[in-house]
Amino acid sequence: QPQLVESGGGLVQAGGSLRLSCAASGRLFAINTMGWYRQAPGKQRELVVTITSGGSTNYADSVKGRFTISRDNAANTLYLQMNNLKPEDTALYYCNAHLKSWAGNLEVWGQGTLVTVSS
Repeated sequence: QPQLVESGGGLVQAGGSLRLSCAASGRLFAINTMGWYRQAPGKQRELVVTITSGGSTNYADSVKGRFTISRDNAANTLYLQMNNLKPEDTALYYCNAHLKSWAGNLEVWGQGTLVTVSS
């Protein structure tokens, strides 16, 4: 079964940077759109940014100019470079992927990595 594993979260001061990674593994044939979502305490999960297999991106307005998504298709890995972090960026960050596997088309979520930004 394909799975996603995130890493790179942690505690950082406002204005600092973090880089998240998401590695896809398991029996999969292709990965289409990938993305990062986040869920802050007491709030619903929200889109941060998505990227297609061709490299087209869609950023939430709140992170434009500060966050950069990228992917290494050969390594089945997704990245999120987060700069100029703000306390309101504090959340559990989830990796998401739409992929093709032996079981058909699947949408897979990672377990989440916690980002905490102190003021």
